Amino acid sequence: MVRKQIDINCDVGEGVGNEPSLFPLLSSCNIACGGHAGNQESMDAVLQLAKEHRVKVGGHPSFPDVENFGRKVLPMKPEALLSSLQRQLEALCNRCVVAGVPLYHVKPHGALYNLAAVDKKTAVVVVDAVLELGNDVKLYAPMQSELAKSAEEAGVAVVKEAFADRRYDADVQLVSRSHHQALLTRPEAVFAQVLSIYERQLVQVISGEFKSLHADTYCFHSDTKEVVEVLHYTVAALANRNVYLAKNDEV
Repeated sequence: MVRKQIDINCDVGEGVGNEPSLFPLLSSCNIACGGHAGNQESMDAVLQLAKEHRVKVGGHPSFPDVENFGRKVLPMKPEALLSSLQRQLEALCNRCVVAGVPLYHVKPHGALYNLAAVDKKTAVVVVDAVLELGNDVKLYAPMQSELAKSAEEAGVAVVKEAFADRRYDADVQLVSRSHHQALLTRPEAVFAQVLSIYERQLVQVISGEFKSLHADTYCFHSDTKEVVEVLHYTVAALANRNVYLAKNDEV
C-alpha cells in the first residue's frame, strides 16, 4: 500500500508555551518573528524543536502590533509595511543560520494574512518581502486569493493552505472570529473537515453546503485551548487511513 503524506502546520513562538507538545504532531511550523509576538529567545527555542522533530520552518510576520496580537489591520504605507516585514524575516533568517535550519516558507499572520488574501496592494508587498529571501522560499496562502495570484505572477511557489480548526463562509472565506461558530474545537469535527478537504477537495461551509477547496497544507492554531488533543486525534486518525506527516528531509 502506498504511504500517503499530508502537511500539517501550526503558528508557534507566540507565547503560548505548548510547543514541546505540538512539534511531534507537525510537519511545518510558522514562527512568530517580532511583529505580533516572538523574540530571539522564542525563535531559538522553536527552531531547536523544529530541528529535533524534522519540521519545516516558516516565517510568520505580521503587522507590527503586539498590543492587538496582529489581529487588527494597521493603515500602513506599502514602503513602511515592506520595511517591517523585512526586519521580521531577517531576524528569523539570522536565527535559522545559527540553528542550521533552512527557511522553507513564509506565512503572514492574522490581519495581514486576511487582508493580503483580498487586497492586491497588500499581497504584492508580502510577495516582495518573500522574493528577497531567494527563489527557494515558498508562500503559504489561501487558494485563489490575491496573495496566491500575486505570488504566482512573481514566480514564487505557492503552497495552498486550508484551516483545520476554523469554519468557512459560503464564499469560502474564514468566518469572522467574532462569530460564535468561528472555531472548530471538537476533535471529530476538525478531523472530518481535514479529511473532506484532503480526500474530496470539499469543505462544508457554515450554511451546511459543500464548496470546493483545495489545500496542500492544513493549519492548526496553537492558541486554541484544545489544540494538542485535537492534533493527537487528527494525526492518529489520518495514520489509520495510511496518511502520515510530510516531515522535513533537509534536517
